[in-house]
Amino acid sequence: QVLLVESGGGLVQAGGSLRLSCAASGRTFLRYAMGWFRQAPGKDREFVAAITSSALGTYYADSVKGRFTISRDNAKNMLYLQMNSLKPEESAVYYCAAEAQTINWDPRGEYHYWGQGTQVTVSS
Repeated sequence: QVLLVESGGGLVQAGGSLRLSCAASGRTFLRYAMGWFRQAPGKDREFVAAITSSALGTYYADSVKGRFTISRDNAKNMLYLQMNSLKPEESAVYYCAAEAQTINWDPRGEYHYWGQGTQVTVSS
């Protein structure tokens, strides 16, 4: 089991940057692929980015490519999302998620473990 706690959300002006963090509990962090998702009020949760357990593979939603960077520090059990050039429409609750790294893992698919989320608000 993995417990996830996000931090780093807040209020930022359009065009600004934020860095989200996700702290994972347990000694098995290295076994998990990780993802970031977001959900705005009245909208479905959407995939933002994902990273393999080894950090050798990263995946992004088309809407954030070139602006967001996902990374992880397996020694510290930490996941990060650097977000640059933020847009007002990207205001949402951002969640980190974990799924066992297997050959069949789908970065945009199912994740069994979720954090409680952190609010990101981008003002225009």
